This record gives sequence, C-alpha cells and structure tokens, in this order.
Amino acid sequence: GGRPDLAADRLAGVRAPTLLVVGGEDPLVLDLNRRAGALLRCENRLAVVEGAAHLFEEPGALEEVAELATSWFTAHFRGRGAPEAPGAD
Repeated sequence: GGRPDLAADRLAGVRAPTLLVVGGEDPLVLDLNRRAGALLRCENRLAVVEGAAHLFEEPGALEEVAELATSWFTAHFRGRGAPEAPGAD
C-alpha cells in the first residue's frame, strides 16, 4: 500500500503495466489506490491482500505480496532485457 494520490497529476502518463497492492484492512489506502487505478491509462491491476493492514505485518501477508509481484513481473516483463547503461559500448 502507498499514497498514489500524491502523484495523481502524473498517473495518466504512466505507460508501464502497474500493479497496486493494498491490504484489505486498510480502507483509506484501498480507496486511494482505487482512485489511482482509475487515473492510470496503462494496463493495471489492484490486488487486495485480504486480512492485511497497511504494513502487511500479518502472518503470510508479505509472502502473498511477493507472490503477486512475482507473478505480475513474470507475466509482463518476460523476455525483456535490461536497458543498456548509458555510454556502454
């Protein structure tokens, strides 16, 4: 969870597929992320970790976040190489 509302004026310009992960027991941040998802013009998903609060301190919550992120990145960035560093020849 985070505060995507702080970047609201920039969200429409995001082009990378975006995963928003929020604890289901964090209603304020959940609402902020729902609003952010509506502003994004790229592929996006809001994943809610049920039973988790803001810091994902509950047993198994961080593991679920890691699984969600791994799945998302695997699906969206498979086969893409890392960008070459500037000046690398």
